[in-house]
Amino acid sequence: MALPTSMPEESLTGDPAAPSLTFPLGWLIKHAAPSLAYRAMADVAGMSVPEGVRLLPYQSPTALMLSMTQAMDGTWNGTMLTTPSDPMEIEGVGTIPAFRRLIEYGWDRESPPIFQGRRTLFRLLAEDNDPRYLYELRKEVKNAEMAIRARNLLREAAAAALAQAGYEADPRLRGAARRIMERVDAFFVSDLADKPWVRIGNRHVLAAEVQPPSIFTLMMLAHMPIFRSEHYPEMERLYAYLSQPKPTQEVVQMVGGEIISQPHLVMGDWLYNKNVVDADVPFALLWLETMARLNFLKRNENWSKLFERLVDDRDRACVWHPHKGTDTPVATSPYAWSLYPLEDRLEGEARWTDVTFRIGLIAQLNGWRIDVV
Repeated sequence: MALPTSMPEESLTGDPAAPSLTFPLGWLIKHAAPSLAYRAMADVAGMSVPEGVRLLPYQSPTALMLSMTQAMDGTWNGTMLTTPSDPMEIEGVGTIPAFRRLIEYGWDRESPPIFQGRRTLFRLLAEDNDPRYLYELRKEVKNAEMAIRARNLLREAAAAALAQAGYEADPRLRGAARRIMERVDAFFVSDLADKPWVRIGNRHVLAAEVQPPSIFTLMMLAHMPIFRSEHYPEMERLYAYLSQPKPTQEVVQMVGGEIISQPHLVMGDWLYNKNVVDADVPFALLWLETMARLNFLKRNENWSKLFERLVDDRDRACVWHPHKGTDTPVATSPYAWSLYPLEDRLEGEARWTDVTFRIGLIAQLNGWRIDVV
């Protein structure tokens, strides 16, 4: 299929008074996987792509294999949150990261695997105690409090996936989002927001009543712009909370009489310096994209500087390369599995396409002018 190598002058996107980013669309079309080439044209350059080009996302071998491993009930491997230890593999992946990965590839929400998968995800939004819907978390549940924690976690992750798929207007998702927002905002305005830790033995743990936002809450809100506009005061409190320094202690909490790890809970700024970026570039991109979608990135000096550092790491052809060394970025955070890598093989120039594309997407979401080359 012949692809355009440039775009007309009138298709350039962004406010002329805003910062600009030179985006190497031609290079991406030449070197990137079909899914990345399509999203670069549609989501960053803002091109109106012809019908034939819209089929590009379905040419990824990994995406096709992922769709073929879906079970008849719409789930993957009978689990919800599991991610492969190798980011280049799909074996053993759970339903929510698999669902989100297909969306990242550019698959339409009416495509069979996403259409089939959404039925289970909408079911997870329900407020009930059916143990069948705890999936892989069921083996960890020892009492009622732990069951509530597990269902809340799955509910928030399912809501994030459905919001990313474009179901913001669905009353089931809006209802779940409202309940999640109310619970989180109640924490923000409580005394626990300033003193969430209690001492048990020789450890500092979160009090059982503490309910901060999870990474899935942020992902959900990032894809619900109308809902955010309806909850402006709550979003302002969320921004203030995320701008706080991240605590140094491990995030563990007393749940049902036991101390358990809560790595998905966001206690302040997860992207607080350049060392965090260098240690896991894919996660840094996930965080920056989420903040850009929330309209928080442009307001935060630290995140803006870290993003500009990524932009500065591009070469003369506007292709990103690691700030230090030549190693291909590796995602160590399970939350970034769904977006990196979208390349089927990280070899040659394809090692840099994912990050180069994502920088352009974040700039576009942040209101920058996109100048295509």
